[in-house]
Amino acid sequence: MSEKRVIKSSAGAVTGFHHEITVTTTEQVHGYKVTKVHGLVRGNTIRARNIGSDIVAVLRNIAGGEIREYTKLMAESREQALDRMAEQAVQLGANAVISIRLTTSMLMGGAAEILAYGTAVTLEKDA
Repeated sequence: MSEKRVIKSSAGAVTGFHHEITVTTTEQVHGYKVTKVHGLVRGNTIRARNIGSDIVAVLRNIAGGEIREYTKLMAESREQALDRMAEQAVQLGANAVISIRLTTSMLMGGAAEILAYGTAVTLEKDA
C-alpha cells in the first residue's frame, strides 16, 4: 500500500496534494537557497459544468448567494492542476516549485481550463 504524501506551502500549510514538495508564489523561500533550476513546470485541467449544477445555479442566481457547486468545481480543478504541476516537478528531480501562477480561460460555454505553472527548483537550507 502506498503512503499518501502531501504538498506543504512555504508556510507549512497542507494543501491536500499527492507529492511532498514545497510550492510557493514567491521567488525565494526564506532560509533556503536555490541550488538548481530545473525549468518550467505546468499542470492543467479542463472542467465542464453538469446539468444538475446548472439547475441549482439558476435557482441560487434568482435567490442570490454563493453558487457552492461551482465553487467546489473550481477548487477541485485548481487542486488537480497544482498536483499535475507538482508531479512534473518531482519527475524532474525538484523539491520545490517557486513563482507559481494560476490562470483560467473559458474554452466554450460551460467549460474552462485551469492552468498552474511555475519554476521547478532544488532548494537547500542556508548555511
